[in-house]
Amino acid sequence: MAVVYFPEFRLGKVLATSFTGTLSERYGEALERIPVPSRLTDWLAIHGLVVDSCSRAQLDHARELRESIHAAATAVANQEPLPSSAVRVINDCSTHGLASAILTPGGSREWRLGSASVEDALSVIAADAISLLSGEREGKISLCASPTCQAAFVDTSRGHTRRWCDMNTCGNREKKARFLANKRKQSSLAD
Repeated sequence: MAVVYFPEFRLGKVLATSFTGTLSERYGEALERIPVPSRLTDWLAIHGLVVDSCSRAQLDHARELRESIHAAATAVANQEPLPSSAVRVINDCSTHGLASAILTPGGSREWRLGSASVEDALSVIAADAISLLSGEREGKISLCASPTCQAAFVDTSRGHTRRWCDMNTCGNREKKARFLANKRKQSSLAD
């Protein structure tokens, strides 16, 4: 039996933008982090949205929501109008699931899915996207400065000057590339 490798998930603090991160390097060599239905169930479980199963059609629907959230977040970051097709998909997903917010004894919010279906989980992600895109949440929606990534993230830094979706990935990669380019430039000037 062959061992199948799946790329690790990039986890963030905001559900909606973490979900868009299941496709990374969108403008380079794209990396699909939920290539099969079972990986979507894994990702949902990590975020407390445990579902019974996932079909290929549900995975396709989840990817449609993911791309709609990314398109809408990109529009917000670029101060452009929201794409009507993205708004429609987000709203449809939000209203077609049965999920309730519950307060835990520790004072945090968790989601209780009505039927442990992918549709219920997607409704939670869509509702999170709506609160983010409508400006209800603290922070500014920004896009990663990496030309191959351009992932949407929520910038909660003091002056909203954060440049990278993740300093440990895109930030370090871009700073290393800049360092090596400067080193090559200095080497060629010395010759």
